Amino acid sequence: MSVVLEVSGLSKVYGDVTALDRVSLSVEEGSLFGLLGPNGSGKTTMIKVLTGQIRPTGGSAMVLGLDSEHEGLRIRERVGIIPEQESPPSFLTSMEYLEFVGAVRKIPDIRERADEWFDYLEFGDKKNVLCKDLSRGTRQKLMFAQAFIHEPALALIDEPLINFDPIMQDLVKDYLKDYVKSGKTIFLSTHILEVAEEICSSFAVLHRGRLLHSGPVADLAEKGVHLSGFFLSLVRKGGHA
Repeated sequence: MSVVLEVSGLSKVYGDVTALDRVSLSVEEGSLFGLLGPNGSGKTTMIKVLTGQIRPTGGSAMVLGLDSEHEGLRIRERVGIIPEQESPPSFLTSMEYLEFVGAVRKIPDIRERADEWFDYLEFGDKKNVLCKDLSRGTRQKLMFAQAFIHEPALALIDEPLINFDPIMQDLVKDYLKDYVKSGKTIFLSTHILEVAEEICSSFAVLHRGRLLHSGPVADLAEKGVHLSGFFLSLVRKGGHA
């Protein structure tokens, strides 16, 4: 398997706050990789650096062979992104937003693909509703659709299930598992440990900007250890290091 994402000594400092502290990790093609950590651990900062939205203070990040610091636009053209906060333009309808995404990404059959997503995520009755009038859960569906509508080789998604009810969470989890079976890669940031243990093949733990662990989820199962217990023990020790 080839490496599709590689971070080396990555740091990001905001004034007196170190959001990322010399983090190094790699993600192989076909992985469903979970970046885990408490709130404020640096997960969202990591995704913003990887997608070239903010520049690192030190180190490097390569995404699909592209340098995130200098080739962020090319990375964003090629990957799928779900940001921490769902934010489709308020003045567009759901369909207009997906058509806009299709125009930007040069997707020729965008209306057909959009209709498939409206059906799959069960919000076809909202296709002509302005985004500002959508519920948080429906906005999350729309952001999920825009991230995957062009079938990217790599998707970077931040808390993708946070606004979904249990039925929709189950549907989306199945989609993510099937997506990586096709050879594509997902980099998922979450603090919902049960979801990570269920669907992720590999994971890393961030705490206060520092990488505490990185490895396959299967290693924990072989030791008879649950991810939640391992995570809590690791973070508590890290918090007193």
